[in-house]
Amino acid sequence: MTTIASGTDTLTRDALAVLQPGFTGTSAPSWLLRRLGEGLASVGLFGRNIATPAQVAALTAQLRAERDDVLVAIDEEGGDVTRLEVRTGSSFPGNHALGAVDDTALTEAVAHELGRRLAACGVNLNWAPSADINSNVDNPVIGVRSFGADTSLVARHTAAYVSGLQSAGVAACTKHFPGHGDTAVDSHHAMPRIDAELPVLESRELVPFRAAIEAGTRAVMSAHILVPALDPVHPATLSRRILTGLLREELGYDGLIVTDGMEMQAISATYGIERGSVLAIAAGADAICVGGGLSDEPTVLRLRDALVAAVRSGELPEERLADAAARVRALAAWTASTQTTPSTPSSAGSAAGSDASTDVGLVAARRALKVTRGAHFAPVTEAPYVAAFTPVANIAVGDETPWGVAAELRRLLPGTETGSFTGERAGAEALAAAGSRRVVAVVRDAHRHTWMAEALDILLAARPDTVVVEMGVPQSPPRGALHIATHGAARVCGLAAAEAIAGA
Repeated sequence: MTTIASGTDTLTRDALAVLQPGFTGTSAPSWLLRRLGEGLASVGLFGRNIATPAQVAALTAQLRAERDDVLVAIDEEGGDVTRLEVRTGSSFPGNHALGAVDDTALTEAVAHELGRRLAACGVNLNWAPSADINSNVDNPVIGVRSFGADTSLVARHTAAYVSGLQSAGVAACTKHFPGHGDTAVDSHHAMPRIDAELPVLESRELVPFRAAIEAGTRAVMSAHILVPALDPVHPATLSRRILTGLLREELGYDGLIVTDGMEMQAISATYGIERGSVLAIAAGADAICVGGGLSDEPTVLRLRDALVAAVRSGELPEERLADAAARVRALAAWTASTQTTPSTPSSAGSAAGSDASTDVGLVAARRALKVTRGAHFAPVTEAPYVAAFTPVANIAVGDETPWGVAAELRRLLPGTETGSFTGERAGAEALAAAGSRRVVAVVRDAHRHTWMAEALDILLAARPDTVVVEMGVPQSPPRGALHIATHGAARVCGLAAAEAIAGA
């Protein structure tokens, strides 16, 4: 059973309970274990904490030896955003690919299998799925993380994902409330703003969240966005009108409300993380996510002390903090009631595996492909040159996860060569590097990057037999002798595309 240090008062325990911090390393540091003994109830895992499934299982066992009902959270969307397979790429396609297939049974099966893998490692809270509608195709942070641009499609797949994930005993955290899809700014860097009128928000952004609530989502994550039609002053994470008035009272949601990362610039650069955390709890949030960038004990202590000081000064009602802490513990109790003893995952459960559990992801990735043959189509029978036109990765995705088709294509067509190109000379440089080889041009959201579209113009003018693989949102018309839209850049999406190129 969990033992809380006797010298820790109730207020301090509650302040620790509402924090979801990260840490560095692949084993639990002593300070983290100590704080779990004092009342900390949640821990967040990031790519830096992941080496192998077996190592993650050992890490979570370390945490539970200190506190048996600890919430172990992770940002594992599958697709482009993966932490469990950060070094290899995901075995599961992301939301956009699942939306392209539009088979809710398949979405539920993928989410269940992903949840089973997480549970086997001892992870019991997943900061997923994204219920954002990709209504702004130039959105720099959502894109393929969304099921699509159609409201009803996003709603039904959000509900299916929640059901599948939670059927594996892992709590879903539907995000980013009240909807991040119509933004043109990445909240990691600045404060996004959505100027849609209230009727539009009610008929578009809020619909998938209603579906998630009906499906029983155990958690909802707030967005660091300003929505003047809902609150002209405060971003959603800090808005009582949005978190309490809309989410709690109007939509009837009674589960855990988690903030997006408080060190993101939309909050930290405007309010600071201490002030922002106090305002978020006061507004109705129950758990403060921090640790993507700040991952040390001093950060945890600063936030704990800020919450305690706010209660003692009268700024934050003590009963609000106590209510937030109680909701955290209630979710911890639910996950403890559903969890099984973490197994020791083998390599068959990793990215390199070829077991039946991997197949559901690969099947989904294959079904998501949209393949268009152009006038200059000819089969690729010899090892080609893969030119990857590489944009700057958004922070949510990160730049440490490999993507593309070269590694998978090399297995099917040995001798395949590759290069990465960026900027206004990308097309000419790729042509020169390819020499006489057939070119496979790999792009990611070509519609958002002028230099990328121009690089394709140069390649196709000189080499009309070029194969084009779009691994982002396929917004531009199909181009090339063969055009393949994967609807995401997960490892299995690259494998499915490579199969199509090689004719497998």
